[in-house]
Amino acid sequence: MKQLFDILLYDPLLNSLVFLYQTISFHDLGVAIVLITIFIRIILYPVFHKMAKNQTVMQRLQPELKKIQELHKKDKEKHVQATMDLYKKHEINPFSNIFLVIIQIPILIALFNILNDILKSNFSSHIYSFITPPDVINITSLGLINLNERSIVMVVLVALAQYIQAQMSLPALPRDREATQQEKIGRQMVFIGPVLTLIFFYNFPAAIALYWLISTAFSILQQYIVNEHIQKNGTVGTNSQKNS
Repeated sequence: MKQLFDILLYDPLLNSLVFLYQTISFHDLGVAIVLITIFIRIILYPVFHKMAKNQTVMQRLQPELKKIQELHKKDKEKHVQATMDLYKKHEINPFSNIFLVIIQIPILIALFNILNDILKSNFSSHIYSFITPPDVINITSLGLINLNERSIVMVVLVALAQYIQAQMSLPALPRDREATQQEKIGRQMVFIGPVLTLIFFYNFPAAIALYWLISTAFSILQQYIVNEHIQKNGTVGTNSQKNS
């Protein structure tokens, strides 16, 4: 299993990163990490776009889901059917995000292992024959950030970016309506997510925080595209930029 994992994910990603490091990133590991992250996010764009759309539409459907629950609270079969009809109308699958998250896990594991191995110079055995491994990896990016050490600034930036992305996914809450339980949880997660990020990434090397920061920045861009599409096509609700 490990050999298959290396062949399909670890080795191609590692060699791509090393190639970028020695060519267009001018031997700056930070720049190479930014480039490989953008490259991966472009390849996985449809996956992340689907996740962002599902999450945003689900948030905006909460008032309608609550109405369905109240209307069919005594008839479970009609409740389920009306709920599924609503999902079908808005072309979302509430269970698809689970699958989309699962297929990303191997890639994240591979990238985390690659960055750790590069920082420890423990990767030469995985380099393809047509790529010359660098004698030394420059772990100082832009002459400012030591990618092998933790960076509080980087972690704070990651948490801030996650907050922005989560906030963008929330719909406006009308003043004349009380938030549903699901909406309340969603608004709480806007703050809980960044706090967990601060805790989780606090002791990680800046290289890993940098990867997560660029990936989250890409998510913000995709969330903006999703919001604009929903607003333009009037899929559900209103744009999430305003919150009461």
